[in-house]
Amino acid sequence: MSEKEKPKYGKLIEGAEQLSLGISIVVAVLIGIGVGMLMSNWFNTPWLLWVGVSWGVGGAILNVYKAYKKNVASLDELKDDVRYKKYQQPKDDDEDDDDK
Repeated sequence: MSEKEKPKYGKLIEGAEQLSLGISIVVAVLIGIGVGMLMSNWFNTPWLLWVGVSWGVGGAILNVYKAYKKNVASLDELKDDVRYKKYQQPKDDDEDDDDK
């Protein structure tokens, strides 16, 4: 998207999205606990609670992974930006300099 096409409150929305990561982690775990308790009560098997907890924790980990991939993609866009060229480390392809 070009600068003209970006929404007026784009930065605010991106910030809220970052804040929502913590909320989504808590919600995923709570939903997993709720599903586990429900299954445990329906089937009278207490270990199903831990299955639900595992699903919730798995969902939370998936949310963190998705946020990580999104941040890596946004940083890759900035990698070639002229403003940040001076901060990049030079690539050293000469590995045999230590032999001298």
